[in-house]
Amino acid sequence: MGEIISGGRRIEGAALMERAARAAAGLASLGVGAGDTVAVYLRNDIPFFEASFAAGLVGAYPTPVNWHYTEDEARYLFENSGARVIVIHADLLGPVRAAVPEGVPVLVVETPPEIAEAYAIPPEQCAIPDGMTDWSRWLEGFAPHPGDGAGAPGTIIYTSGTTGRPKGVRRQAPSPEQMALSASLLARNFGFADYADRPESIVTVVAGPMYHSAPNAYGLTAARMGAKVILQARFDAEALLKLIETERVTHIHMVPIMFNRLIKLPEAVRARYDLSSLRFVVHAAAPCPAPTKRAMIEWWGPVINEYYGSTETGAVVHCSSAEWLAHPGTVGKPFPEADVRVIDGHGASLPPREIGEVVARVPAMADFTYHGDDAKRRESEKVGLIAPGDIGYFDEDGFLYLCDRAKDMIISGGVNIYPAEIEAELHKMPGVADCGVFGIPDDEYGEAICAVVQPSEGVTLTETEVKAWLRRHVAGYKVPKRVDFHAALPREDSGKIFKRKLREPFWEGLDRRI
Repeated sequence: MGEIISGGRRIEGAALMERAARAAAGLASLGVGAGDTVAVYLRNDIPFFEASFAAGLVGAYPTPVNWHYTEDEARYLFENSGARVIVIHADLLGPVRAAVPEGVPVLVVETPPEIAEAYAIPPEQCAIPDGMTDWSRWLEGFAPHPGDGAGAPGTIIYTSGTTGRPKGVRRQAPSPEQMALSASLLARNFGFADYADRPESIVTVVAGPMYHSAPNAYGLTAARMGAKVILQARFDAEALLKLIETERVTHIHMVPIMFNRLIKLPEAVRARYDLSSLRFVVHAAAPCPAPTKRAMIEWWGPVINEYYGSTETGAVVHCSSAEWLAHPGTVGKPFPEADVRVIDGHGASLPPREIGEVVARVPAMADFTYHGDDAKRRESEKVGLIAPGDIGYFDEDGFLYLCDRAKDMIISGGVNIYPAEIEAELHKMPGVADCGVFGIPDDEYGEAICAVVQPSEGVTLTETEVKAWLRRHVAGYKVPKRVDFHAALPREDSGKIFKRKLREPFWEGLDRRI
């Protein structure tokens, strides 16, 4: 187990696992056992690792909670997951305290100074409330649990829920062979495989929130194998550059919006830091505009890697810098263990360059269901594989390209239109900082195209200018009927735009809403 660093606090791997083992004994005393769930309602912090590993030691599923949740959303997750215990930061407890199911123990973690500073949390909200159980003092009251975690079933991750209530992805407890395969895929995908015999030489930063699937898997995998793991309380572009230089960071997991913020730093700031320690930077979770990715490769060198997958499938496709430069826009080639296809509406595999639905699976990995909803699990399966909801195609060399999300596709006058294609062209327009394209109701065509554009700071754009730009780059029927301008677009922490929030006002009160 590797060292974990958060702000000015450090804990060695042995000490971390001793605390996790004590917490595991405490969880067992509360009746938590194999197949149960433990809700981890924490920001990126050392106790996140302690609670996650503790749950695994007793055969339970740690279940991270999006700490942005409202009281109603938290209540749904607590109840839907069947959480037997909730571990939560002190400042997060107040807004959701009424959502805690009756009889469920709550263990409170004091909010540390680096998180308080990052989110401007008043000191009085960081302390353990009167009458509540202090996580740290509580676990110290138990002798370490004797288990080794061999039966750990993994983490239940709740999908983002952009089209409804989130679903908990619950995997079967893996066999030793399945666990070894999963570890191998993660190590290759995250760039850890070449360091298996010297994991202590890996220095990494967890910059994204660990309630998300990818940062969660990344952070826990790095810690398990013995890497030094540095936690960013909240992503800050220049602070990341400083960490890379001072800690000689070798590996990072990122999302494209982080690249955007890094590139927007003044040239003098970007040139100030020594980034030569970087060996493997991997990104996923949201589409990365080609100009952004090319700029990052030019700046950081050929250390930028990408992968494609979902919470349900795991990573199934991977792409190096060299592969991307040779095939701009691709997300990569499938791992040898993965079965990835592009199919038509009848389930037949399509030839190169033919657009269809992407379906994928790693057949030898442990299967999953949606917690409490086996019917939705069956609905997600096509030709024996899992449909994450993406539209794409393969080229002649076997590289996968994504066109759009199936749910985002616009059908206007019977013609399929992929917003991502229009967004890619808008990203190239001078003065456009960000954009989102989606369908809105249209009496004649069923749906019409709407573009919401976020201008760059200090830039004024007009609808006429945007449409004129697009007419030079896409077919006329792909030019939006309507163009709106927003100062900032709503985004998830993963970097994905909340298109639902942009679309809903247009579809409110109608029978059909995409």
